[in-house]
Amino acid sequence: MNTAAKSLHSQVEKWLAPGPQGQIRVVRFGHRRRDGTRYAHVEASTTCGARAIFFFRHHDGGWCVFPPHAGGPSMAAHPGVYC
Repeated sequence: MNTAAKSLHSQVEKWLAPGPQGQIRVVRFGHRRRDGTRYAHVEASTTCGARAIFFFRHHDGGWCVFPPHAGGPSMAAHPGVYC
């Protein structure tokens, strides 16, 4: 995966499209308590008004608008054990 295409800067440009006169502001940056996932709450001010969105950092270092998949319960058969 091209992590440059998933950088926070490129994702802000893609989703918020601030334009040449628009201003970008990171409202909050931190991590979720539940799983430690990093996030950034970014706001763009444009002539049409303000828009804000959360971005989440994934394990590959890229940023996306959805949180990474949390590993949940799973089952696996032990090799050599047959029922």
